[in-house]
Amino acid sequence: MKALVLSAVALLIATPALAGQPVSLRSDTTDADGKITLGELFEGAGAASGVVIATRMGPSAVLDAGAVQIAARRAGLDWDNSNGLRRIIVRQGSGSDAGLAGASRGNVEVLAYARSLSTGDMVQPEDLVWMKVAAGPSDAPRDADDLIGMTVKRPLRQGAAASLRDVSTPQVIKAGDIVAVTYEDDGVALTLQGKAMAAGAVGESLMVQNTASKKIIETVVTGPGSTAVGPQAMRLRSNRNNTLRYAAR
Repeated sequence: MKALVLSAVALLIATPALAGQPVSLRSDTTDADGKITLGELFEGAGAASGVVIATRMGPSAVLDAGAVQIAARRAGLDWDNSNGLRRIIVRQGSGSDAGLAGASRGNVEVLAYARSLSTGDMVQPEDLVWMKVAAGPSDAPRDADDLIGMTVKRPLRQGAAASLRDVSTPQVIKAGDIVAVTYEDDGVALTLQGKAMAAGAVGESLMVQNTASKKIIETVVTGPGSTAVGPQAMRLRSNRNNTLRYAAR
């Protein structure tokens, strides 16, 4: 029993010597010369500040948080990653003190793009990461599901904070497509063919020309090659308007 107590005491005494120097991730991780150091990533890196752990080839670099944690531990630093970050985005800074300047600013977590995207690309789960910035966009999405599956409206650069204005609902009908126009109400269903006068996404209004009568009618897109009129269309339009109002808040 005495031996066990002595062993426990020995472990307690040894623990501080084995533990690394506690550090915290900077709120704005930047580097000036393309060589990413521990000092540019962490507050309190001390003597390990100059240790290079990665290189940045473009405007930003995406680092695996687990790999950074291991590199820090090898250099005698202890980062607990209490926020559970999976990736760290390092952007190009204007000078060697860019990382220090960022530490005094805000500390907001937002979604950002893990790679550059082109107009028309569909956002995939692996295209998004969480990062810390001084201040996020006013329409920053609260959840990755708000962006996944959406179509990119303009070129987006790697490391940029995500905004709902960056994307739109994927268009499932192209101008000139022959589509089905359906009317459903109280068990009655009628369908006719029409020609789409423009492109449209699910829930959007779309003008369609009746291929038989040549009359132009307003419909709501329900899916690839299909639209609706009547009560069903009104419900879809109402749901879409509510979603847009929520996203704009």
